[in-house]
Amino acid sequence: MKRIVNFARRASATFALCAAMAIASPAQTLTTINTFCGTGCPDGLTDPLTVLAQGANGNFYGTAGGGVYGYGAVFEITPAGTLTILHSFCSQGPQNFCPDGADPMAGLVLATNGSFYGTTEAGGAYGYGTVFKMTPKGELTTLYSFCAQRGCTDGANPEAALVQATNGDLYGTTVEGGTGGGGTVFKITPAGTLTTLYGFCAQSGCSDGENPYAGLVQATNGDLYGTTFSGGDGYSGTIFKITLQGALTTLYRFGSYSGADGYLPYGGLVQAANGDLYGTTSQGGAYPGYGTVFKMTPKGEFTPLYSFCTQNECTDGAIPYAGLVLGTDGNLYGTTYYGGVNSTSCDLGYPGCGTVFRITTKGTLTTLYSFCSQPGCADGFYPYEGLMQGTDGSFYGTTLGGNGTIFALNVGLGPFVETVPTSGKVGGKVTILGTDLTGATSVSFNGIPATAFTVNSTSSAITTTVPVGATSGTVQVVTSSGTLSSNVPFRVLP
Repeated sequence: MKRIVNFARRASATFALCAAMAIASPAQTLTTINTFCGTGCPDGLTDPLTVLAQGANGNFYGTAGGGVYGYGAVFEITPAGTLTILHSFCSQGPQNFCPDGADPMAGLVLATNGSFYGTTEAGGAYGYGTVFKMTPKGELTTLYSFCAQRGCTDGANPEAALVQATNGDLYGTTVEGGTGGGGTVFKITPAGTLTTLYGFCAQSGCSDGENPYAGLVQATNGDLYGTTFSGGDGYSGTIFKITLQGALTTLYRFGSYSGADGYLPYGGLVQAANGDLYGTTSQGGAYPGYGTVFKMTPKGEFTPLYSFCTQNECTDGAIPYAGLVLGTDGNLYGTTYYGGVNSTSCDLGYPGCGTVFRITTKGTLTTLYSFCSQPGCADGFYPYEGLMQGTDGSFYGTTLGGNGTIFALNVGLGPFVETVPTSGKVGGKVTILGTDLTGATSVSFNGIPATAFTVNSTSSAITTTVPVGATSGTVQVVTSSGTLSSNVPFRVLP
């Protein structure tokens, strides 16, 4: 089980006015599309510690605890809620260290070759975690087992999802191991060749950070950005930049444990359309200390945007463990583990059952949904991981409360298309994901039409190539029901 840090509630008799406003929102439409029933049930799944990934068939893929052998599983779920276990880990038994992996703690990434890639926190040949590849049909290949080197200098215990960079390789982090013992950043080819790029705690006092629980994001400048949970001068975490070749720069060190800038960032970063990076801290802030939202320029200029629990009883949310996702409206969306209007329903001593929120790039926060709003908390509670936006416009996420749920939240945003990858060279293959691409008549890259394209059998994906003359900009697909635009601009590489 991924470590969840519970901090004693800090009472505060007064709440100062936050510089960034919090706004209550009318109820949004939340639909629970699956409730896990745990051990003793046919699927045996529990604790979905995952951000979902959308496949070319329109279904969603993720990981959870439990499964046939009790060491976690990869699942597929349709938007209507039909769930299928694709692989249960530890099929060869724990006495052999679960060579196919154990305890997946993060979601999957859909790579350009059509397969999904992911990590397990434990298992593998040496018991310290794996990187795996899985086809949409569930054929799993263990690509790498960590701690293959003496002293685990290659890393140990990865708990974050991978990201595929513009060079086609996958990049990720491990929480432990490395030359300094504080975790690593690594690169792995789609075929499974792993290179350790950086070992944290290499500097005196771990001023470069340690224990990166979150994954990485590749910014438009080509560099990767991430966070460490601890380390830095005050052991409160860091924000770092690392090149694809492994040159690391510590951009920001969070302050002391009373720092208004926040501390202990669990989640990763996301880049908004304005070029700035946004993230969360699980603790700290200007008021009672229940976490923050911040922004940072690619060069490292840091600005706190919002401190949670500025409202009485933390109705605006508290303790965001997950990072943010960029919505098609240009706003950022996320979850808090505690907080919300249902202040006494879930756990005595802690405020609320969790929320979904929206925040503008300027820092105005709106609470969209408070969990445990339905009888018996049928809508779930304690959303630990973050959200993803499906191409139908809704946001999808998971909760841990009970045995866990998968939910969809409709906030009124329309359908769109998403390209895999989000950048490429002229002539390069591109898959375009969508919800209903029936009757597509044209595909264009910033106004330049693709010469040929193919709609798959489920009308949920198009394959094409970047046309000659294309420039960076929006990808558009004209269908029988209208024109769909890409959620982010496609970058044409030289």
